[in-house]
Amino acid sequence: MWSKQQAVAEPPAVSPSSVTPFSSPSASKSDRNPSRNVARLGATIQIKGQVTGDEDLQIDGVVDGPISLQGHELTVGSTAKLTSEVHAGDVVAYGKVVGDVHARGRVDIRRDGSVIGNVSSARISIEDGAHFKGRIEIDPAKTQSAAD
Repeated sequence: MWSKQQAVAEPPAVSPSSVTPFSSPSASKSDRNPSRNVARLGATIQIKGQVTGDEDLQIDGVVDGPISLQGHELTVGSTAKLTSEVHAGDVVAYGKVVGDVHARGRVDIRRDGSVIGNVSSARISIEDGAHFKGRIEIDPAKTQSAAD
């Protein structure tokens, strides 16, 4: 038989560790190391000028100018359009980058991502469906010198 007490059930308890307020399009360093700060420029943000920072950055908007995040990760979101020379620890491109990319670690050009420019890094990954036009310079010593 139905009773009012059975119909009003308490909502399940949600622990704070199971809630993720920000979801990155990649399993990046910031996911592996939760103590790292990640800044985000939204899809409607447009910047003309230099972008520098001392934390990981995800860009979903438009940037026209150099980007310098020495030792930190840059994630180029699927809606992002960068006309920039990029200097970062790691770069993950889901969107479009026009300009040279210099990374101490890895450059990942993901499916539907695009890089038009030269890439200099210790490692590179280009997924099927990605677009790349430029020159690649692989220098494994970059990772060692960054760790020293």
